Formats: sequence, C-alpha cells, structure tokens
Amino acid sequence: MSLFKFKEFSIAQDRCAQKIGTDGVLLGAWTSSDQEPRTILDIGAGTGVISLMLAQRYTHATVEAVEIDADSFEQATENFEDSPWGDRLFCFHAEFQEFYKEVEQRYDLIVSNPPFYNSDSIKGEDQIEDQRQQARFDGALPFEELIYGVYQLLETNGTFACIIPKDREARFLEITSHFQLLPVRTTYVQGTEDSKVKRCLMEFRFRESFQNTNTTHKTDILVIEKSRHTYTEDYIQLTKDFYLKM
Repeated sequence: MSLFKFKEFSIAQDRCAQKIGTDGVLLGAWTSSDQEPRTILDIGAGTGVISLMLAQRYTHATVEAVEIDADSFEQATENFEDSPWGDRLFCFHAEFQEFYKEVEQRYDLIVSNPPFYNSDSIKGEDQIEDQRQQARFDGALPFEELIYGVYQLLETNGTFACIIPKDREARFLEITSHFQLLPVRTTYVQGTEDSKVKRCLMEFRFRESFQNTNTTHKTDILVIEKSRHTYTEDYIQLTKDFYLKM
C-alpha cells in the first residue's frame, strides 16, 4: 500500500474516490479560529486529511468527521487510528443530511471541502468514476443542505470554513446569508500570478457573533506557484508544518 506521507502523519488513499489534493491541504492549513476549538467537525472526510491536519494543529480538540462513501469511511477511520491522535479522531458513516438531524453535539469549528459540480454533469462509466463523481456532485450534498446543516450544528460563536470554486461564490454567499452566516475572511487562490482565481477559501461566523466583535471582512490573495513546482513564500509558510519538502 502506498502512503502519502506528511511530516507528522501518513495517509492511505487507495480505496478513496477523492485523493489528496491541493484544495483539502489548503483548507486544513488555512482554517483558523478566534479561540482554541474544543470540538471540530469535518463534513465529507474523504481520506481524512483535513481532520488529521486539524488534529495536529489543535492539540486539545476532539475532531469528528462524517463520510457517506463506505470505502472512504473505512480508509479514513484506519488513517485516524494509525495517526498519533487516534484517541481524538472519530469518523461516522452517514449522509450529512442524516447526521445533522440526529446529532445533538454543537461544534466550535466546522470545515468542509464540499462537492463542486452540478448533478446533471456526465457520470462516469465505471464504479470508481461514479464514486469520484458522487464525491464531487452537488447532488450528493447540495450547498443548501450543507449550509442548513452547519446552521444546525455550529456553536453561536463558532467558525465555519470551506473551499469552493470562484464561480460559485455569489450563490454560496446568498445561501449563507439566508442562514445568518457572514463571511469574515476570504482568500482567493491563484495557481500562478498570471492565472485566474479558481478557488475561494472562506470563513464564516454567525451574524450576531460577528457584528459584536467590531471587525471587518478580510480578503486577500494566495498565489501557489511562481513557476512549475517552484512555490511562493506565502504557500510555503502556509503548508510548511505539513508537507515533507516544504
């Protein structure tokens, strides 16, 4: 079994439809919290990489994850058990829609690298491709369902962080606003200085909680590479605690 090795943990991903990618690592490294979170939820665990990064960063937090795909759930669970923080990491095999209706726990920090594409996109011809599509399709977890679940589960002064495509930002903000979640920090991600913004890293707080802090919505830009495999200083600083070669 080949392992993707980070500085403090390793990830097996041979059974996961969605492999480790830049988006997940960015979210795990970028996500922040005003206060040290004690309870964290990762929606759509995949390999478990985001949960593991947050367990490394927040040493007193319990990290729970929910994953609908059976193979990914099993692999994430094994990755959790094989990590140095196995006693603080837990994965649930469930649809998020089912999870948020049954769970009474509230979370200080909720993160998600959610599905990107519309469910009417062309589906794959084999099982692995179908799983990959399910992991990315809005049909598996529409943005409305995602945000409603966050609304139900987030502590009053908690933080919700996610990464979404730039071309879905306006619609996403409509939905979050409806559920009283305001953006407090946005980082627009570019592959290189000359490329278009493809992703938005976004952090939200409940309107009442955010307005009481007298702070403003902060925005910035993160460029990943100067040239092929030559990373910017900002990207190196963001990921250096995780990637072996940073």
